[in-house]
Amino acid sequence: MPNLEHVLVVSLEQAVAAPLCSSRLSDAGARVIKVERDGGDFARKYDDVVNGDSAYFVWLNRGKESIVLNIKDSHDSVFLQRLLSKADVFIQNLLPGAAARSGLDSAELRCKHPRLITCDISGYGDTGEYADMKAYDLLVQAETALCSITGGPEGPGRVGVSVCDIAAGLNAYSGILEALLNRERTGDGVGVKVSLFGGMADWMNVPYLYQVHTGETLGRHGLHHPSIAPYGAFPAADGKMVLISIQNEREWRRLCVEIFERPELEKDSRFDTPSKRGRNRAELDKVVRTSFLRWPREDLMNHLRKAGI
Repeated sequence: MPNLEHVLVVSLEQAVAAPLCSSRLSDAGARVIKVERDGGDFARKYDDVVNGDSAYFVWLNRGKESIVLNIKDSHDSVFLQRLLSKADVFIQNLLPGAAARSGLDSAELRCKHPRLITCDISGYGDTGEYADMKAYDLLVQAETALCSITGGPEGPGRVGVSVCDIAAGLNAYSGILEALLNRERTGDGVGVKVSLFGGMADWMNVPYLYQVHTGETLGRHGLHHPSIAPYGAFPAADGKMVLISIQNEREWRRLCVEIFERPELEKDSRFDTPSKRGRNRAELDKVVRTSFLRWPREDLMNHLRKAGI
């Protein structure tokens, strides 16, 4: 039996974050009723590549039921309230304040329905000067400084999928699962609140801590890693690229012995610890390039696989 069978989710949702959360609940067996505005979730028309619907919409809305309601209409509002009286979970990611203005304030809903779990997904949370602002993934990538460490030396870049929305959706999903577990123990629903900014700010702790403790920013390194080496894409003899990532001493030893065929490099004072390899990346990358250029890509890949790299 699916883990969330008999769980009813009502999701007043649009775009990416809330639909991702509810799609994962659906995957786990929950019945998900997606509430759309007149004309449908605008994410339907991000593009039309999947039989007229967008790739994002098809990815995030499989396995759901859908209903169109105007939450400002009294008849539709009464119908939605009846749905919520039977629901286990209510999710919404409308513009800031829109749900509360329509009689869907999460705290009030939980007072009326004590077992109901509510989940509010926002751009920037409930407090602060940005609380009333709507958010888009690219803006949050920039505002959390993700763009500053994405791309190459020539300029910042955007992560190629809506990573801030995805982070918020997954945080909402885990929060709802925790709330369902808590309800099994206590009988009471609770409120879950997540934001796009909060989720990505958490993910940015590594560059934050790096800067605080070194006084330097991580910068942009393309396919290379700011502190791990060798790490990145290197050409083989036929010009095709091979990407490697050496992250422990076992892999480093095998790279030196079986690929470089230079066992002395394992204990070379420039490269004998991970931090030294990172600091001396330019010299090490030259060694990698020289070695990799001895074989065409398929042969090189076979050598790497045999070496366990």
